[in-house]
Amino acid sequence: MNTNKKSALIVGVLFILAAVTAVIGLILYDPILNGPDYLIKGSEHGNQVVLGALMELMLVVSAVGTATTMFPILRKYNETIALWHVCFRFLEAIIITVGIISVLSLLTLSREFAAASAPDIASFQASGIVLKAIHDWTFLLGPLFMLGINTMMYSYIFYKSKLVPRFIPILGMTGATLVFSCALLVMFGVIQQISFWGAILALPVAANEMILAVWLIVKGFNLSAPSS
Repeated sequence: MNTNKKSALIVGVLFILAAVTAVIGLILYDPILNGPDYLIKGSEHGNQVVLGALMELMLVVSAVGTATTMFPILRKYNETIALWHVCFRFLEAIIITVGIISVLSLLTLSREFAAASAPDIASFQASGIVLKAIHDWTFLLGPLFMLGINTMMYSYIFYKSKLVPRFIPILGMTGATLVFSCALLVMFGVIQQISFWGAILALPVAANEMILAVWLIVKGFNLSAPSS
């Protein structure tokens, strides 16, 4: 297998891994992020929450992996945007990592609450609100805001270079615009991130990643595309 075919395979697998681990991580976080009794449920489901954190760490590795693996190929067609893409993907990974730290800190808080004989409920709840807010903002800025920017950059290069069929980057740029718009709407309180409209606006970018992943695994990059 030549280097470019191997790179395409790695990128495709990492895109799928990122999507799967992101969904599993969010599901596993449910006891500590949702419901009024999260200070109790968090410690009761501690191993589940830690497993969710490990899933998100795999998401972080996958996100960085896609950017660094694609960089040598994308730079042949637009080195500046390819470099921006790597930098912004690293920033996305950092934001997600901060969210992971906030959830693990919330788990520690929950365990301390469960171990305390006479806990100051108001104090624990205040700390919990702050940690949950940090997670909520990182969940918005990473998987929506930064994702929209990153998807737009690599999709633009794919569109101009014809490294993959143009219907894929067209879907990617459309999805990037919608998910970025979704991030702005959530930031200004127009819609909720976990809602019908949030799912609708995020669907095209998710579809783009899966279609791109399958194409790269099966077909690879169109290396006959002339570089600039």
